[in-house]
Amino acid sequence: MGSWLKGLPELLTAAETAAPADAVDVFGEDLRRRFGATDVSFLIVDLTGKAVARLSTGGAPGTGGEAERIPLLGSVYEQVIRTQRPYQEATGQGHRVITPVTNRGDAIGLLDVTLPSHPDETVVNAVAEAAHVLAYVVIANGRFTDLYTWGKRTRPPTLAAEIQYQLLPQSLSCEGAQFTLCGNLEPSEELSGDTFDYALERDTLHLSVTDPMGHDLAAALAATVLVNALRGARRARAGLAEQAHRADQALLDHGRGHATGQLLRIDLHTGRAQLVNAGHPWPLRLRDGTVEEIPCEVDQPFGLSVVAPHHYRVQDIDLRPGDRVLMVTDGMFEHHGEDVDLPALLRRTRTLHPRETVLTLASAVREAAGGVLEDDATVMCLDWHGTRETQRHVSSGADTGQASAGRTWWQPY
Repeated sequence: MGSWLKGLPELLTAAETAAPADAVDVFGEDLRRRFGATDVSFLIVDLTGKAVARLSTGGAPGTGGEAERIPLLGSVYEQVIRTQRPYQEATGQGHRVITPVTNRGDAIGLLDVTLPSHPDETVVNAVAEAAHVLAYVVIANGRFTDLYTWGKRTRPPTLAAEIQYQLLPQSLSCEGAQFTLCGNLEPSEELSGDTFDYALERDTLHLSVTDPMGHDLAAALAATVLVNALRGARRARAGLAEQAHRADQALLDHGRGHATGQLLRIDLHTGRAQLVNAGHPWPLRLRDGTVEEIPCEVDQPFGLSVVAPHHYRVQDIDLRPGDRVLMVTDGMFEHHGEDVDLPALLRRTRTLHPRETVLTLASAVREAAGGVLEDDATVMCLDWHGTRETQRHVSSGADTGQASAGRTWWQPY
């Protein structure tokens, strides 16, 4: 591995020299040259979290091509994402090594490499290190090309969907020393404008879930106004009440519709958690195997302060190490969603990484609706580890102790 790391500056320079859409190919060529790899592929996880698309390093398809899409359920790729550890197997073509391409807990994809013979630990570690660096290369080059965005999509989006996807955070998962989180949007047929968001500062974690009224383009435009008002207020270092006020005023100025929402802020040094609830469903908390709603004062939705200004209340909520907090939109309950026992599912998935938990919950709602949702179903899951943790325990892009299979009480579901 040492020799590979010595060549890292040259590899990054080569990736920088290549076109953004070809940067991944540079890693494939490097692995072929250094270790005699006969086949190298990068597979990106699509937006559903249920499949991966193979972007071959031998020349990814152009805009008119179709990437090979592989269902994750039951596959070796699912195993690697869940464990966040390399996988090896002997094949008729050589020895296969699959490693996660992950950044701060965000499972971007996988690096699938076939070597001519059984590799020693040094070579496996080198491939894993290459995959970790590749995560940064994909993130950096994604600013300049649509290739990776294209690979994440199972079908061309409508205009409303394009707007809505752009409002989501660039990484759906994030691991910090004090927390692990992941969000998931299960879109309805007409899209209802649901969003979730988070931001991590030196001493504060911000989270939000919002749900505008209406469907399709009108909801997407209202969501655009709402999310950007919240982000602008947050980036201006406004407090929670002021963030809520600016969101309310922005929708009033927009003049079309209103939205429910929930804003959560956690001090990473003290563990103090504060909440603003704007007409939104109460969050759920899993603690010591028991699921309960977190009771809170409910203020009016954003965009309804027509007669007189409304003062949003900032309230403390009880948050302890080991808690799992779930914030959802009403699409998780409406229509066929009421057939899904969310508290039971939350208990059942308690040992899974939030990444797998949100996927399980949202998928259950879609399945209960027969595959056709009448309203967006959005969920954000937060695991709170506590303030005693100040550094992540990682050697790559993920804390393997937080991965589903890394939790000592993990059981398949």
